[in-house]
Amino acid sequence: MLDLAIIIVSYNTKDLLRTCLRSVYASEGPLTFHVTVVDNASSDGSLDMVRREFPQATAIASPHNGGFAYANNIGLRHYGFGQRREPAVLPRYALLLNPDTELPPTALAAMVELMDRRPDLGAAGPKLVLPDGRLDKACRRSFPTPASFIYRGLGLSKLFPRSRRFGQYNLTYLAEDEETEVDAVVGAFMLVRREAIEEVGLLDEAFFMHGEDLDWAFRLKKAGWRVWYYPQVQVLHHKGAASRGNARVRYAFYQAMVIFVRKHYRRVTPFWLYWLILAGIALKGSLDVGSTWLRGRWQEMMP
Repeated sequence: MLDLAIIIVSYNTKDLLRTCLRSVYASEGPLTFHVTVVDNASSDGSLDMVRREFPQATAIASPHNGGFAYANNIGLRHYGFGQRREPAVLPRYALLLNPDTELPPTALAAMVELMDRRPDLGAAGPKLVLPDGRLDKACRRSFPTPASFIYRGLGLSKLFPRSRRFGQYNLTYLAEDEETEVDAVVGAFMLVRREAIEEVGLLDEAFFMHGEDLDWAFRLKKAGWRVWYYPQVQVLHHKGAASRGNARVRYAFYQAMVIFVRKHYRRVTPFWLYWLILAGIALKGSLDVGSTWLRGRWQEMMP
């Protein structure tokens, strides 16, 4: 039985992907794993690079860029997840891994060992660190609630990061190296148990980019599984290196927020508060996407 199925979704990230794969294949420890790279219609030769330099990996060309959840589901189905197959033929764990990550040699073995000794865990993630040494706050999160939407919208989470109330979404009141149960880890490195995937299903492809990991964790927790932040393992994350300054990516972020709110909070939130949250997302999103687009246009006109 394969211990670990690793799915990496690539979109015009050839150089980052090469570095990521080198770190994966330098992994140490007593586990078996296989890597599948699903390319979302890249134009930079990513898929050819994988086939040429990493023949031990499976390279799949997506017929079109259907988004992060769509491509990850292609990879998960490649291993038999979501196909109603006998558990014995499925890998014990699946790992969603971004191509802009670099793993230390013992990362995979340590994360699998954690899951092996904690059968109550449906998913887990390591401490993700940005190139400047700061914590990637998305690697440990609470679910966004109507209250946290308001706190973030008003900037209170930035003003009072040590407050349990205002810092609840990114858990900024906790020490970075405190191992703890969380609501969600990030899809850049999300290790999920086979039985949990078979119980809750694959990723929701309504999310094009962003939000699909939160939604998956929400369904896992609702089914009774626990999600764990494990800072004993530290992974480098070149976050946003392939999408920084892209107005379409920013639009997808706010679109994901709307989908999540509609899916999980519409029926349990007062009418007036529900529409207030959607209006706040629309206003902030419009300003953010507009300013990102203008900065991009300005940079294009600069000599």
